[in-house]
Amino acid sequence: MITLRKKGDNLNKYGWYFISISLVLFLVFLVYPAIESFILSLHTTKGIVKTFSGLANAKRMMSDKLFIQALKNTFIFLIIQVPIMLTLAMLLATLLNAKKLRFKSFYRIAIFLPCVTSLVAYSVLFKMMFSNEGLINHFLLSIHIISTPIIWLKDPFWSRVVIILALLWRWTGYNMIFFLASLQNISPSLYEAAEIDGANKFQQFFYITVPQLKPMILFTAVMSTIGTLQLFDEPMNLTVTNNVPLKATMTIAQYIYMNSFVYSPNFGYAATLSYAVVALIALLSIVQFKIAGDDHVN
Repeated sequence: MITLRKKGDNLNKYGWYFISISLVLFLVFLVYPAIESFILSLHTTKGIVKTFSGLANAKRMMSDKLFIQALKNTFIFLIIQVPIMLTLAMLLATLLNAKKLRFKSFYRIAIFLPCVTSLVAYSVLFKMMFSNEGLINHFLLSIHIISTPIIWLKDPFWSRVVIILALLWRWTGYNMIFFLASLQNISPSLYEAAEIDGANKFQQFFYITVPQLKPMILFTAVMSTIGTLQLFDEPMNLTVTNNVPLKATMTIAQYIYMNSFVYSPNFGYAATLSYAVVALIALLSIVQFKIAGDDHVN
């Protein structure tokens, strides 16, 4: 018994040795910054000067018109873009999972490729395409859909449309891969039985495919929600001119950046805004888990 206990103690000790480096890195780069940022959110800062202010930053946030505008913009992108993206991803995955489809690998790579391209490179491409004299305006003018060029990246409505299109182009293929992996785990016998019973392809999709994909729909919805609430690159690269953001497209993450590095720097207030994003992500994730049902949480 003593020998067994010593062996077990040694194994436990060696286990801690193996994870020690990861544990130290986790504490230094995740736990410590989280604690420090929370402490920072209770201070008002001007440069390196910190003044304890308690909940003053939270009170300021609740009455901050720019923050409310950024919150509204972020939720517009979330409510419109995420459902469209996930629906397209699911439909594309279903089409590319068809047994008789030729050149599957080519189509999968082509649709997935945008998500591995450089953020800056594709933002510049979209900015060129949707400029006043860009390809999109030239095409619409040539087929007489419009009579004057649309100011895509300055108009409040059209600038949001461009950002939503950019997000769809970049991330639909990424989510499609998850759905495609899940579809390949669905037993073909389910579709064969449904076909024998007289179910058409439309009925098979809604009564077999969609229910079987519920765990993956939940996963992609939560991940897409987190990504959209942290949206920064597209609005920053497409609609910011001379460090002046367009109010119609400014997101929460962009507003945090502006408070940290563009406006009079106030890292304490920026930290408070960051925790507001954390709270929103947690709240929306819980809501999505509840909607999906407890059987998909575990």
